[in-house]
Amino acid sequence: MDVVNNEVKNLGGSMRIETESGAGTRFLIRLPYTLAITNALIVNVGDETFALPLPTVEGVTRIPRDALLELLTEDQPSIDYGGVSYRIQHLGSFVGAAPSALPEDYSSVALVLVRAGDNSTALLTDTLEGSREVVVKTLGSQITSLPGISGATILGDGRIIMILDMGTLVRVHGETEGAKQAPAPVPTEQPITALVVDDSITMRRVTQRLLERHAVRVLTARDGLDAISVLQDHEPDIILLDIEMPRMDGYQFATHVRNDPKLQHLPIIMITSRSGEKHRARAIEIGVNDYLGKPYQESQLTKAIETLLGREL
Repeated sequence: MDVVNNEVKNLGGSMRIETESGAGTRFLIRLPYTLAITNALIVNVGDETFALPLPTVEGVTRIPRDALLELLTEDQPSIDYGGVSYRIQHLGSFVGAAPSALPEDYSSVALVLVRAGDNSTALLTDTLEGSREVVVKTLGSQITSLPGISGATILGDGRIIMILDMGTLVRVHGETEGAKQAPAPVPTEQPITALVVDDSITMRRVTQRLLERHAVRVLTARDGLDAISVLQDHEPDIILLDIEMPRMDGYQFATHVRNDPKLQHLPIIMITSRSGEKHRARAIEIGVNDYLGKPYQESQLTKAIETLLGREL
């Protein structure tokens, strides 16, 4: 019972044991109401891992690798399963993650089927880790406001992953694709382009959705080296930069930008959980224009961008 008691405490709950002679023993376990348990399918896309609640999954089917490659050459690849047509799409297209190439040694590939009306989709992932029982933890308002994110969970190996509501993601993605095909009004002013550099795919998505609500065009990069590659083909109006990232961190990337004659004029807003004065001082010394702590308010970020660019969002 010590093991059970420790796990309950780790979840923020409590356990009490009541024993009555001749009647038996009663175990009272209380858990926070923000916690729920569900069965989920664990999937991988590139370097990211996600959980798909099984109630939102219609099923999983396998298709020969060669047959899938042939289908993917079509304009709108799809498969029929149980009398329903499912459009084949990679999960990475919904979550902003880069998919990997299909392994040569795979004779067949698994597809996760999600029913969403006219947008029913067969999801292609890089790998499936199988299903398991997970504890659902609610998230802050900035993330829960994004469609398709149900919460987060901690896996047994310590990984913190997002729990996706694929039915909602598929419907929203379908509506977005439909909107892209409609004629768009001609903008009266060149839209602002922002480069968001953060190793967390969640933070990249949160910031991207926030900025896109203000008609900002968003480029993303997962670390400094990735950002340098993006800058070779694009010139943003402003850079939003995290500090702690693999390969090249925010300080190193900001130094690179300030030392490059072609880039040194770009305003940089550093957004980080490192709120100490020494970190802020180092950023200012490098030439960062503004410094926001995580979590930030939407109004803080938009005001900082408007101040640096001299125009309203």
